[in-house]
Amino acid sequence: MSNPLKQLGELGQSPWLDYIRRSLITSGELEALVDDDGLKGVTSNPAIFEKAITGSSDYADWLDELRAEDLSPSELYERLAVKDIQGAADVLRLVYEETAGRDGYVSLEVSPYLANDAERTVREARRLWDAVDRANLMIKVPANDAGIAAVEKLIAEGLNVNVTLLFSRPVYDKVADAYLTGLEKRATAGGDLRGVASVASFFVSRIDAAIDRLLSDRLRFARDDAERRRLQALMGRVAIANAKLAYRSFRRHFRGERWQKLEAKGAQKQRLLWASTSTKNPSYPDTIYVDALIGSETVNTLPMPTLNAYRDHGEPRARLEERMSEAEQTLAELSDLGIDLDNVTKSLLADGLRSFTEAFDKLLNAVDTKCRSDAAPSPDRSRFDLPPALEKEVTSHMTDWALTGKMRRLWSGDPTLWTDDGESQWLGWLGLTDDHAQRAESYRPFMGPVRSGRFDHVVVLGMGGSSLCPEVLRMTFGTVKGFPELHVLDSTDPAQIRALENRIDLKRTFFIVSSKSGSTLEPNIFKDYFYGRVREDRGSSDAGKQFIAITDPGSSLEVAAKKEGFAAILPGIKSVGGRYSAFSNFGMVPAAAMGIDVGDFLERADRMAVATSSCVPIDDNPGAELGCVLGAAAAMGRDKLTLVMSPRIYGLGAWIEQLIAESTGKHGTGIIPVDRESLGPPEVYGDDRLFVYMRLDTEPEPSQDDAIRKLVEAGHPVVQIPIADVKDLGQEFFRWEIATAVAGAIMGINPFDQPDVEASKVATRSLTGQYEETGRFPEEVPFFEENGIELYADASNTAALNGVVGRHKSLVDYLRAHLDRLQERDYLAILAYIEMNGSHETLLQSIRHAVRDRKHVAACVGFGPRFLHSTGQAYKGGPNSGVFIQVTCREETDLPVPTRKFTFGAVKAAQARGDFEVLADRGRRALRVHLGSDVERDFLQLRQMIRKALS
Repeated sequence: MSNPLKQLGELGQSPWLDYIRRSLITSGELEALVDDDGLKGVTSNPAIFEKAITGSSDYADWLDELRAEDLSPSELYERLAVKDIQGAADVLRLVYEETAGRDGYVSLEVSPYLANDAERTVREARRLWDAVDRANLMIKVPANDAGIAAVEKLIAEGLNVNVTLLFSRPVYDKVADAYLTGLEKRATAGGDLRGVASVASFFVSRIDAAIDRLLSDRLRFARDDAERRRLQALMGRVAIANAKLAYRSFRRHFRGERWQKLEAKGAQKQRLLWASTSTKNPSYPDTIYVDALIGSETVNTLPMPTLNAYRDHGEPRARLEERMSEAEQTLAELSDLGIDLDNVTKSLLADGLRSFTEAFDKLLNAVDTKCRSDAAPSPDRSRFDLPPALEKEVTSHMTDWALTGKMRRLWSGDPTLWTDDGESQWLGWLGLTDDHAQRAESYRPFMGPVRSGRFDHVVVLGMGGSSLCPEVLRMTFGTVKGFPELHVLDSTDPAQIRALENRIDLKRTFFIVSSKSGSTLEPNIFKDYFYGRVREDRGSSDAGKQFIAITDPGSSLEVAAKKEGFAAILPGIKSVGGRYSAFSNFGMVPAAAMGIDVGDFLERADRMAVATSSCVPIDDNPGAELGCVLGAAAAMGRDKLTLVMSPRIYGLGAWIEQLIAESTGKHGTGIIPVDRESLGPPEVYGDDRLFVYMRLDTEPEPSQDDAIRKLVEAGHPVVQIPIADVKDLGQEFFRWEIATAVAGAIMGINPFDQPDVEASKVATRSLTGQYEETGRFPEEVPFFEENGIELYADASNTAALNGVVGRHKSLVDYLRAHLDRLQERDYLAILAYIEMNGSHETLLQSIRHAVRDRKHVAACVGFGPRFLHSTGQAYKGGPNSGVFIQVTCREETDLPVPTRKFTFGAVKAAQARGDFEVLADRGRRALRVHLGSDVERDFLQLRQMIRKALS
């Protein structure tokens, strides 16, 4: 009895195997299939490789060898796959030669992550072609728009292509045209057409599975027996009808003058390959999609069970061109019943891409030793109440991140995820929660002096990323029994420095000088001041025993710390930027000093690192989801991120504020964080807001819960993130770091630089340099003065305000004119270069809420100069939607900076003037209000006048 599989070849159809595995090749089974069954090719896809690698022991030994080479998961998989493809291609080489390049091919698919990127697909195809280095290789490319564009280019370059995931006849027409166009371009360029082969993989059984589900749903609601019969008659018939009509299109494409010209130059036809030929419905014959689709110049790729079944009881006969009119009638009937086949095929293409991506994810996770299945995270309990339009955009981004493997690209440090401008150099923070027990142990030597009982206070001297994490920990955990009290100094305001000094005993205070670059002005002059004060107090030269430095190796601070005999110098990490440094020495050394169990803190944070890793499906990734919400909201104009914190974790807002503002606010785009605002009624908020509520389960605030509920009911977008325990604060650090990196990619910016912060530093250095040379700043003249309060602005802002105020001028008039510049979706920022204390905070909050309630715009407040290292980046580099009131004052008292020719008051003044100079240079609407030396009186007066201006 003849073999039905071999009979397929006699009827003009080539049987290929839709399966690959190492033992299939090494055991001789593939060679036997070629010899005994007339097998003429092999196809693969990510799902096949995933089952082969994870479902067998074929690869165990080689996997262990490869892992020793420290390859990435994708590199490791590729090594395995390429070896299998080469082995199969070598077995099929004789078929390739005997059929003059018509058969004998092995297919290898480009990464599913590249499905929507034509150029990267082409580059990947070339790379795989070179890696396999076999003439009988076919590169598989999906039949979406990007893939079809890639197919044309690859054919023109002479690569063999298997166009996969074809379900639709109109799409098939595009694929055939791309193949012909590619051949024409190759011929025009003088290329040889004889070695170029292609198949168009048209999927079959998946169509019946999808259509049958729709028909079954309709059957439940059929109006009468006649409709029921019509629906039942279509069950299991649509896929074959669709394929038959696709074959008719094939015949049309490959006859006629256009094809004949190419054929005369040696071109071969792009055959239709029937894919997905296993039977999904057990009530259908298991060989139905093989028997029905036998025809000349076609290929059928069979999974192993279907191949075995066909060998056993297949009934080969050329049926493909039979009953064509019946096929037409079947599809017409389907349309008449209101079922749109095009919509079904579009969904199947999307599902196919998704399933291949999911299989690829599982495959890479299986070979990735960093995927810790034993540390699977608990389900995230965050809640997203979003308007439909925003929810749709978020879903679109989530789908894109899933299909294109962007989380894996993020964790692998692929800079093209952002702007391809060195981002990979700044991703060291991703691994900072690893080895938490070892990290905790490393702090023991440092902890000796701190726990000796000699010190009652620990003071962090830093700015921005070097100080904000310690500040959050101080505010959240307070003073831990048996440990010193932690303080943070991040202001050059003389009154604030003096207030700190009055709260501590210099003899019993340990200082941590934190500066990543080592050259940042503020930490260095803080160090100079307190080092000098300790030396005076101790009356000796061993003041350095009360100091440690945290700085990147080789910095100027490291040199100074060695010279001054610091007790220790702890390294920063060059690949970790300041605002991403919470889990580095900049955050964890102060944490250990104040008595936090660093090992436990990092272990808890590591759970979020696992939960946000590339090993977790995107829909379960809390960092990716939050990042997609932030990025999508910003793109839709909801760029005022309003942070609501439970009282116990109130300080977390300032850390998130810096991370978001400094990371996203650049190149005219960005997210403006709004921190420390007391929630108002829903009607005071515009449509530019996104609310995020960080709710501590153990200490909720009922008034916040009620306000959030009202915002949700009013339709405002609200994200609610419950925190189970205050000790889980580190998890939120990591969630927000990941979310910011994701949002940055969506927004198309580099979330790891801060160009406009540097601009302010340059302006400040210029002014302090002039002060050191001359003992004064360049003269400036107020354009208006009233009751000791002076107004300053650049020429453009002065002219704009004078043009509105007219001849009868008052401070209230100018404030009203300035506040009237606020338009819909704008925001106000009050930048207060005054001492950061409770009474000033209360006044600032009063002003911001008055403006918000009257103007219905976001109002931000910040104390200078500390905001320069956080929101200052967004104010200068972000969207030009801010109206700024800078508040400065005369200093009642001042403090000298040792070894310098300026005072702290002069530094603060230089920072304020430099800040304003850059705001003006960026075309911002800015007004500087300069208070007299009685700051309390004048600040109260300013609040009163702003209220009048708003009335």
